[in-house]
Amino acid sequence: MVLDLVLIGTAITLGPMHNSAFILLLSADRGLLHGLVFTLTWLVELVVVVAAVLLLTGGSPPSRHSAPSTAGLVIKLTVGIALVVYGERKRRKGVTRSRGNPRWMARLDRVSRWTAAGLAVLLQPWAMVAAGGATVMNANLSSAVTFVALMGYFLLASATLLGMELYATFAPARAQDELGRLRTAISTHQDQAIVILSLLLGLWLAAKSTYELVKRA
Repeated sequence: MVLDLVLIGTAITLGPMHNSAFILLLSADRGLLHGLVFTLTWLVELVVVVAAVLLLTGGSPPSRHSAPSTAGLVIKLTVGIALVVYGERKRRKGVTRSRGNPRWMARLDRVSRWTAAGLAVLLQPWAMVAAGGATVMNANLSSAVTFVALMGYFLLASATLLGMELYATFAPARAQDELGRLRTAISTHQDQAIVILSLLLGLWLAAKSTYELVKRA
C-alpha cells in the first residue's frame, strides 16, 4: 500500500495543469488568499475520498478474496488502463514543446475565493485520486504505520501547492520571478509531462493489479 500511495501521490502533485493554474492564482490580486483556498480545497478532496473508503471498510482491510478487495483491484486496473490509453494516444498525436495557456487561465487574475475552490475541484486528477482511494482499502487503522502513510500521501499529493504557497508567503518578490519562470517551463513541457506521468503510473497500476487478480484466480 505504501509504495502505491507514494507513486500515486507523486503523480498527482506533479500534474502540470493544476500547477500552472496555481502559479497564475498566486500572481493575481490577493493571490496568497486564493492560493490558500485552492490548496485547502485540494487537501479536503483527498481527505474526503480516503475517509469515505475507510468508513466503508471500517478501518480494516477486507479479506483477500472478498468482493470489496477484488473491486479495489478492478478499480486500479481500470484506472491504469485508462491512463495508459490516454498517455499513448497523446504520445501518438505528438507532443508540443511550447504551448500557450488555455483561455480560461487568462482570467485567473480576477477570480473569487469560490472560483479558486472550484478550480481545485475541476483540476484535481480524479482518476489518480480514485486509484489512491482503491489503494486505501487495504489500510489498517490499528497500525501507526497506516496513519503515517496516509498523512504522507496527503502531503505528497499537495507538496507542490504547499511549497509554492509558502514560498510566495515568505519571499514574495523572489517568488514572483521564480514561479513565473517555472510556469513557462511547465507550459513548454506540459504534454511531455502528461505523457510520462500517465504512462508510468498507468503501467504500474495495470501490471500490479493484473498480477494480484491472477494470483487470486
